Amino acid sequence: MIKIKYGLGSAWMIVAAFLFALMSILVKNAGTKLGMHLYELAFWRSLLPALMIFCGTLVRGQTLKTPFFVGHIKRSVAGTTALLLSFYGLSQLPLATSVTLNYTSVVFIAILSIVWLKETPSIKTWTALLMGLGGICLMLQPAFESDRLIETLITLSGGIFTAFALLQVRALSFMGEPAWRIVFYFSAVAAAISAVLATWIGWHSLTVESLPYILGIGGAGLLAQLAMTHAYHVGQKFTVAALSYLTVVFAAIYGVVFAGETIGLLEILGIVAVILAGVVSSLPEKTAQ
Repeated sequence: MIKIKYGLGSAWMIVAAFLFALMSILVKNAGTKLGMHLYELAFWRSLLPALMIFCGTLVRGQTLKTPFFVGHIKRSVAGTTALLLSFYGLSQLPLATSVTLNYTSVVFIAILSIVWLKETPSIKTWTALLMGLGGICLMLQPAFESDRLIETLITLSGGIFTAFALLQVRALSFMGEPAWRIVFYFSAVAAAISAVLATWIGWHSLTVESLPYILGIGGAGLLAQLAMTHAYHVGQKFTVAALSYLTVVFAAIYGVVFAGETIGLLEILGIVAVILAGVVSSLPEKTAQ
């Protein structure tokens, strides 16, 4: 019965991965087909979760007040920067490449843990780090030979901000902050920052054509977050972490089959290396007997 429970729980990550990929596809198509810029897309992505969580706190009689406001701001600004950089990558790079670069945060988490947190890396950490760095180098090689090196490096930098944001999430969790409050502050700050930037650049009017994209981006992002949270709650954490990389697979399939994108051998090897690095990093540490 336990195995069945874990299997069903972990399967929610497949749903989450599909929804995250769907969100990325909608963001890319909204930019290429409708000309919507990344700031307004980030706003619509963040607004719905913020409103839903806010309404939920009112219904449940909970509070959004926190003694760790500065920590939330640090996490939210880093997360917002990562979100904007990931949306930038979706507008400039092939879908699979952009999504994979967003998943390089596991590499930068290892680096920040060593350099910033002064943690002693395990063999597992070194293995994941070297595999991830190798995958990044393989993915950068085609960029050096094309005119997309700057775009690739900008998108890759999002992994650094994602890593910092995730380390802040871990710190806030250790201090007892509930996940819903962390997500609320991130969504609210992301919506506010992207709204200011979108106002500066200029908004596109809502149309019958753009509304499905806007609702789809916000809805897919929110449902993906809920499915992922549920998967980690009831599933086997290593299995869930490994299945999260299906987002890259789903994005690659759509990009190649439906969007006519091409992926070179070096990029494929790089994507595989980054995925394996993520899987290795999620393995449980061996404990002394």
